[in-house]
Amino acid sequence: MDLSYSDAEWAFRTEVEQFLTQNLPAELSEKVRSGRALTKADHERWHAILNAQGWLAPNWPREFGGAEWNAVQRHLFEEACARAHAPRIVPFGLSMLGPVLQKFGSKAQQEHWLPRILSGQDWWCQGYSEPGAGSDLASLQTSAVCDGAHYVVNGQKTWTTLGQHANMIFCLVRTDKSVKQQEGISFLLIDMATPGIEVRPIVLLDGGAEVNEVWFTDVRVPVENLVGEENKGWTYAKYLLTHERTNIAGVGFSQAGLAAVKRLARSEMAGGRPLIENPHFAARLAQVEIDLMAMSTTNLRIVSRAAAGQAPGVESSMLKVKGTIIRQEINDLARRAAGVYAMPFASEAVEGTNDPLPDPNGAGPVAGQYFNNRKLSIFGGSNEIQREIIAKTTLGGRP
Repeated sequence: MDLSYSDAEWAFRTEVEQFLTQNLPAELSEKVRSGRALTKADHERWHAILNAQGWLAPNWPREFGGAEWNAVQRHLFEEACARAHAPRIVPFGLSMLGPVLQKFGSKAQQEHWLPRILSGQDWWCQGYSEPGAGSDLASLQTSAVCDGAHYVVNGQKTWTTLGQHANMIFCLVRTDKSVKQQEGISFLLIDMATPGIEVRPIVLLDGGAEVNEVWFTDVRVPVENLVGEENKGWTYAKYLLTHERTNIAGVGFSQAGLAAVKRLARSEMAGGRPLIENPHFAARLAQVEIDLMAMSTTNLRIVSRAAAGQAPGVESSMLKVKGTIIRQEINDLARRAAGVYAMPFASEAVEGTNDPLPDPNGAGPVAGQYFNNRKLSIFGGSNEIQREIIAKTTLGGRP
């Protein structure tokens, strides 16, 4: 899809495309294109390449080592990376914790943690959800009791994405049980090597184990690892979630996915003609492309507002809902276009070690992607909860 860009913006797009051509390792691009699982080393390699260019943190201010790009530049960069099949940057440190520390962290925390995020010295994961506190996050029960120079943390977090790779976790913990739920939560930074932490993998439907349970038993955390004020963590959590939900929209990756569906549909036959000429399939394809174009424009408006220093509000919930619906529709169209080639979806197929059918179009991983992305409408706050937030915020009364 094309937008009216200025000469400077076209020049920037060309610069990004040239950079990707020259610096994106072919083997990483092929892994992403074919839907194979990326290793920790793969992520770290691409992270280091972008950091050396100064492009790792496009949304960060320059004072913190970021590129400080405007909304259009970030949009163009994401689109170009998706077209080139570049690995998606792990967002937890860069897109979630980084903005929180920049807005609410102490100067000492900013000076210590932000450079380590950029250098890759720390790999962060997110400790929000619990078995009884997902979309109803304010009901979380993991406790942190102040004991002199430390907080003592006990409890459990779940659905911790890529926690098996992380050396640090930012957590919401309950520090006061006597007040309203939202008023007794604090935001802690915890070293995963601290005694008392156990990480247990959760095997998903596609055979992968990218999420985990994290258990805390008498884990001692220095009080200086408290972000902001005690019992003000809910404010910081909401700020972080608006950034997370905006990022979940994944406009560039939906655009790349849509292009892949079109390629498949042109090569796969239905009734003696290319699938893309099937009226029913073509109508679904056209509708999702229209929706994606509209969301792309909305995303630019919201990111522009964020770039001006305003945290996204209810708009981030709208993006989260629409973005996940679009990505799941694209996954479903890809699965239908792939036909019998979509049948293998076990972890062996994701890793490229099990290919029972000849697959000239590289369609094998689409079933795994389809099943894995069913989670999109649940994590980051379920779509049902986001619709409730939208209704309460826009029709009167705030959540």
